[in-house]
Amino acid sequence: MLHYAMKQAALERLLRFTKQFIKLRTLGHLWNALKKLHYADIATLIEHLNTQERNIIIQLFFDREPEMIRFSEIVSEIKPEIAVVILSNLEINQIVAILEKLSSDDASSLIPLFEEGLQVEILKKMKKEESEVIQEQLSYPEESAGRIMSTDFLALYESTSVGDAISAIQLASEEVEVPFYLYVIDEKNRLKGVVSLKQLILVSPKLKLKEIMNSEIYKVDTFTDQEEVAAVVADYNLLAVPVTDESNKLVGVVTVDDVIDIIQDEATEDIYKLAGVTQDYSIDLSAGKSLKKRLPWLFISLLTTSMSAIIVYMFQGTIEQFLLLAVLMHIVPALGGIVGNQTVAIMVREIVIGNLEWKRSKRILLKELIVSIGSGITIAAVSGFITSIIYNKWVIGVIFGTAIIFNLFLAALMGTLVPLALNRLKLDPALASGMIVTMLTDVFGLLCFLGLATIFML
Repeated sequence: MLHYAMKQAALERLLRFTKQFIKLRTLGHLWNALKKLHYADIATLIEHLNTQERNIIIQLFFDREPEMIRFSEIVSEIKPEIAVVILSNLEINQIVAILEKLSSDDASSLIPLFEEGLQVEILKKMKKEESEVIQEQLSYPEESAGRIMSTDFLALYESTSVGDAISAIQLASEEVEVPFYLYVIDEKNRLKGVVSLKQLILVSPKLKLKEIMNSEIYKVDTFTDQEEVAAVVADYNLLAVPVTDESNKLVGVVTVDDVIDIIQDEATEDIYKLAGVTQDYSIDLSAGKSLKKRLPWLFISLLTTSMSAIIVYMFQGTIEQFLLLAVLMHIVPALGGIVGNQTVAIMVREIVIGNLEWKRSKRILLKELIVSIGSGITIAAVSGFITSIIYNKWVIGVIFGTAIIFNLFLAALMGTLVPLALNRLKLDPALASGMIVTMLTDVFGLLCFLGLATIFML
């Protein structure tokens, strides 16, 4: 938390100085400051500037030809939706020059975000080999290993000596992703094994790669979902995972920095879904586009919450006779909603990380039910007692407390079963679970409280 606060303070200070340099047109001083920054920090700075200020920063790099390579590194760190807006304002040759300096996975993530006509023009003007690589990656499904992999990797034949392998790594270090591992292939480019850099420097340079390679390889295929790719890297503490096609031919690698991006994207997506916001929502969207993306879910929420209004209407006679019920009746569904959504969050997380087989889900269900009953009894006893004293009617306290216990039990039950059911039906549990559970706890909470009041007070 302290590191985050320090970083925010540094960013605010950098923004203030940058805007001041631009306002005073002291661009030489600005450039001297930018040269000392890491490209990731420059990317963050650009994200927080307006269009005119961004253009001035970009022009500083364009005026210095050797700095174009560094600018491509900056582009790779900028949020894709912002990077595309920046690049779209450049000339086509400038866009192509920048994209050609990016790794294949970064270029493949950006190109689909351009307008369709511009996509075609970019791919046509790129070098043939790089254009073909990117088009092949774009042929794979979104969020698959084939789409996010980098084709800039180092693979050598089994018969290569350790000494030659070290020389090859030294020669290719500028052209490939960081070579955490050396992949070993046969004459048909099929993946046969993997060698770590540590192994290479600890053995005799005369040995062949096939003699020291590890043939037990953790790998994924081109159609593996990116969440599974991230799980493989996390579960086996890998720095990179090889990607193979249906014939076991090595076609790419996914490195740990890409996995970190995947985890952040998936976490953001699930948080947005739990809040009823579409996964492509961004804080940088205009107010109009944000409204367009949120309204459909608000209308769905209106329909589901209308069920509560129907329940209240059904018991309006009871409420009119005992107006004090109107004061208490919203507390029961509110408590149920909190418990239900807590359980949904736990279940969705377990489902997303692939840590929820049926046996484990039954154990979680049992635990959540015990917790809900325990918390329900405790809260019901305290709130029921206080309510009885305030209204001087013990029956109100009993009804209030009983409704709380029943609704918290239902909240835990539905908060567990609804995500499991949606997942079993191949539906996204993050998108609808919270809405369904909230509707059920609202409806059942009011039904239970007003129903008990009608039975015991009329």
